[in-house]
Amino acid sequence: MSFNTQPVLTTDQLILYPLQQEDFEALYQVASDPAIWEQHPNKDRWQREVFTTFFEGAMASGGAFKIVDKATGQVIGSSRFYDHDASHNSIFIGYTFYATHCWGKGINRAVKQLMLDYAFEYVNEVFFHVGAQNIRSQIAMGRIGAHKTGEETVAYFGESDRLNFVYRITKNDWLHLNTAH
Repeated sequence: MSFNTQPVLTTDQLILYPLQQEDFEALYQVASDPAIWEQHPNKDRWQREVFTTFFEGAMASGGAFKIVDKATGQVIGSSRFYDHDASHNSIFIGYTFYATHCWGKGINRAVKQLMLDYAFEYVNEVFFHVGAQNIRSQIAMGRIGAHKTGEETVAYFGESDRLNFVYRITKNDWLHLNTAH
Protein backbone atom coordinates (compact mmCIF):
# COMPACT_ATOMS: atom_id res chain seq x y z
CA MET A 1 0.00 0.00 0.00
CA SER A 2 1.62 3.26 -1.08
CA PHE A 3 1.46 6.60 0.68
CA ASN A 4 -0.96 8.98 -1.10
CA THR A 5 0.33 12.46 -0.25
CA GLN A 6 -2.96 14.14 -1.19
CA PRO A 7 -5.94 12.26 0.20
CA VAL A 8 -9.09 14.11 1.20
CA LEU A 9 -9.06 14.23 5.02
CA THR A 10 -12.07 15.30 7.11
CA THR A 11 -13.29 15.99 10.62
CA ASP A 12 -16.64 17.35 11.80
CA GLN A 13 -15.36 20.90 11.28
CA LEU A 14 -12.62 20.70 8.60
CA ILE A 15 -11.85 19.27 5.19
CA LEU A 16 -8.35 19.04 3.74
CA TYR A 17 -8.57 18.93 -0.04
CA PRO A 18 -5.67 18.40 -2.45
CA LEU A 19 -4.54 21.89 -3.50
CA GLN A 20 -5.49 22.75 -7.09
CA GLN A 21 -4.30 25.55 -9.36
CA GLU A 22 -7.76 27.16 -9.22
CA ASP A 23 -7.39 27.51 -5.41
CA PHE A 24 -4.81 30.30 -5.78
CA GLU A 25 -7.10 33.31 -5.25
CA ALA A 26 -8.96 31.85 -2.26
CA LEU A 27 -5.71 30.81 -0.59
CA TYR A 28 -4.03 34.13 -1.36
CA GLN A 29 -6.96 35.92 0.32
CA VAL A 30 -5.90 34.15 3.52
CA ALA A 31 -2.15 34.51 2.95
CA SER A 32 -2.28 38.23 2.15
CA ASP A 33 -2.47 39.08 5.88
CA PRO A 34 1.05 40.16 6.97
CA ALA A 35 0.34 39.05 10.57
CA ILE A 36 0.43 35.40 9.44
CA TRP A 37 4.06 35.70 8.41
CA GLU A 38 5.45 37.85 11.27
CA GLN A 39 7.37 34.99 12.91
CA HIS A 40 7.91 33.01 9.72
CA PRO A 41 11.37 32.85 8.15
CA ASN A 42 9.88 34.29 4.92
CA LYS A 43 8.13 37.36 6.30
CA ASP A 44 7.17 38.85 2.93
CA ARG A 45 5.06 35.89 1.80
CA TRP A 46 1.92 38.04 2.18
CA GLN A 47 2.98 39.89 -0.99
CA ARG A 48 1.28 38.49 -4.10
CA GLU A 49 4.49 37.96 -6.09
CA VAL A 50 6.21 36.13 -3.22
CA PHE A 51 3.09 34.09 -2.45
CA THR A 52 2.85 33.12 -6.13
CA THR A 53 6.28 31.48 -5.83
CA PHE A 54 5.19 29.76 -2.59
CA PHE A 55 2.04 28.50 -4.32
CA GLU A 56 4.06 27.18 -7.27
CA GLY A 57 6.20 25.24 -4.78
CA ALA A 58 3.08 23.91 -3.08
CA MET A 59 1.72 22.67 -6.40
CA ALA A 60 5.08 21.16 -7.38
CA SER A 61 5.31 19.33 -4.03
CA GLY A 62 2.39 17.07 -4.89
CA GLY A 63 1.42 17.01 -1.21
CA ALA A 64 -0.26 20.36 -0.50
CA PHE A 65 -3.77 20.89 0.86
CA LYS A 66 -6.25 23.71 1.14
CA ILE A 67 -7.98 23.64 4.51
CA VAL A 68 -11.69 24.41 4.41
CA ASP A 69 -14.06 25.23 7.27
CA LYS A 70 -16.94 22.78 6.78
CA ALA A 71 -19.55 25.11 8.29
CA THR A 72 -18.78 28.07 6.01
CA GLY A 73 -17.04 26.50 3.02
CA GLN A 74 -14.33 29.13 3.51
CA VAL A 75 -10.65 28.37 2.80
CA ILE A 76 -8.83 29.01 6.10
CA GLY A 77 -5.28 27.85 5.36
CA SER A 78 -2.92 25.29 3.94
CA SER A 79 -0.50 22.54 4.95
CA ARG A 80 1.38 19.81 3.15
CA PHE A 81 3.13 16.49 3.25
CA TYR A 82 6.61 16.57 1.72
CA ASP A 83 9.90 14.68 1.50
CA HIS A 84 8.42 11.22 1.92
CA ASP A 85 11.34 8.85 2.47
CA ALA A 86 10.21 5.25 2.04
CA SER A 87 13.67 3.88 2.92
CA HIS A 88 13.58 5.64 6.32
CA ASN A 89 9.81 5.21 6.69
CA SER A 90 9.31 8.93 7.30
CA ILE A 91 7.68 12.08 5.96
CA PHE A 92 7.58 15.79 6.74
CA ILE A 93 4.51 17.90 7.49
CA GLY A 94 4.80 21.65 7.13
CA TYR A 95 4.35 24.85 5.16
CA THR A 96 1.28 25.33 7.35
CA PHE A 97 -0.56 28.60 7.80
CA TYR A 98 -4.02 29.65 8.92
CA ALA A 99 -6.17 32.77 8.77
CA THR A 100 -5.59 34.79 11.93
CA HIS A 101 -9.26 34.45 12.93
CA CYS A 102 -8.56 30.71 13.33
CA TRP A 103 -5.66 31.14 15.74
CA GLY A 104 -6.17 29.84 19.27
CA LYS A 105 -9.27 27.83 18.31
CA GLY A 106 -7.77 24.34 18.04
CA ILE A 107 -7.61 24.36 14.24
CA ASN A 108 -3.89 23.57 14.10
CA ARG A 109 -4.31 20.71 16.55
CA ALA A 110 -7.22 19.31 14.52
CA VAL A 111 -5.29 19.55 11.24
CA LYS A 112 -2.17 17.97 12.71
CA GLN A 113 -4.32 15.22 14.28
CA LEU A 114 -5.80 14.42 10.86
CA MET A 115 -2.47 14.50 9.08
CA LEU A 116 -0.58 12.54 11.72
CA ASP A 117 -3.29 9.89 12.08
CA TYR A 118 -3.19 9.42 8.31
CA ALA A 119 0.63 9.52 7.99
CA PHE A 120 1.14 6.96 10.74
CA GLU A 121 -0.87 4.45 8.72
CA TYR A 122 2.16 4.42 6.38
CA VAL A 123 5.28 5.70 8.18
CA ASN A 124 6.92 5.41 11.59
CA GLU A 125 8.31 8.94 11.89
CA VAL A 126 7.04 12.40 11.02
CA PHE A 127 9.32 15.42 10.94
CA PHE A 128 8.58 19.16 10.86
CA HIS A 129 10.71 22.16 9.88
CA VAL A 130 9.94 25.18 12.07
CA GLY A 131 11.53 28.58 11.56
CA ALA A 132 14.13 29.39 14.21
CA GLN A 133 12.23 32.59 15.07
CA ASN A 134 8.74 31.08 14.90
CA ILE A 135 7.93 30.77 18.59
CA ARG A 136 4.20 30.13 17.98
CA SER A 137 4.94 27.08 15.85
CA GLN A 138 7.65 25.83 18.21
CA ILE A 139 5.12 25.89 21.06
CA ALA A 140 2.58 24.12 18.84
CA MET A 141 5.12 21.34 18.17
CA GLY A 142 5.41 20.67 21.90
CA ARG A 143 1.64 20.58 22.23
CA ILE A 144 1.37 17.72 19.76
CA GLY A 145 4.26 15.81 21.34
CA ALA A 146 7.00 16.54 18.80
CA HIS A 147 10.55 17.08 20.07
CA LYS A 148 13.33 19.23 18.64
CA THR A 149 16.04 17.00 17.20
CA GLY A 150 18.27 19.49 15.41
CA GLU A 151 18.73 22.55 13.27
CA GLU A 152 18.90 22.67 9.50
CA THR A 153 19.13 25.27 6.77
CA VAL A 154 16.10 24.74 4.53
CA ALA A 155 16.10 25.58 0.83
CA TYR A 156 12.67 27.05 0.15
CA PHE A 157 11.24 26.78 -3.38
CA GLY A 158 12.22 30.01 -5.17
CA GLU A 159 13.06 31.77 -1.87
CA SER A 160 16.17 32.25 0.25
CA ASP A 161 17.45 29.44 2.47
CA ARG A 162 16.49 29.85 6.14
CA LEU A 163 17.50 28.31 9.46
CA ASN A 164 14.85 25.93 10.79
CA PHE A 165 14.56 23.70 13.81
CA VAL A 166 13.74 20.07 13.08
CA TYR A 167 11.05 18.43 15.20
CA ARG A 168 10.18 14.74 15.23
CA ILE A 169 7.39 12.53 16.50
CA THR A 170 7.31 8.76 16.20
CA LYS A 171 4.31 6.56 15.59
CA ASN A 172 4.74 4.99 19.04
CA ASP A 173 4.89 8.40 20.74
CA TRP A 174 1.79 9.56 18.84
CA LEU A 175 -0.18 6.42 19.67
CA HIS A 176 0.84 6.66 23.33
CA LEU A 177 -0.15 10.34 23.54
CA ASN A 178 -3.50 9.71 21.91
CA THR A 179 -4.47 6.66 23.95
CA ALA A 180 -3.38 8.22 27.24
CA HIS A 181 -6.26 10.73 27.11
